[in-house]
Amino acid sequence: MMPENGNLEKKKALEKRTRVFGVAVLRMIDSLKLSTSTIVIGRQLAKSATSIGANYREANRAESYDDFIHKIGIVLKETSETNYWLETLRDLYGENDVIDNLLMEAGALLKIFQSANRTMKINRA
Repeated sequence: MMPENGNLEKKKALEKRTRVFGVAVLRMIDSLKLSTSTIVIGRQLAKSATSIGANYREANRAESYDDFIHKIGIVLKETSETNYWLETLRDLYGENDVIDNLLMEAGALLKIFQSANRTMKINRA
């Protein structure tokens, strides 16, 4: 049985936060000037940013403690990749409030999932 990791309201709020983040990233991508670089980066960024929420939702429905830890590990990888692509866009476009705000949110999400992963591994031992 999957142990309770926080209350249901917090989980639902984080699920919503990750979904809202994914949508914000998609909207930002749609606003970019069409070019070879934005097509390549946008495709990768769209996949990783939307995978954060999808994989977090899946983690909340994990079949075991180890399954949850594994899925949170995937969320961490997707969040890190999202940070990379956002940083690449910032390097490409320079200072941009929308990209900078998305980078801040991605950084905050990364800290949340790092903490959850660390706590779950400690509690498993």
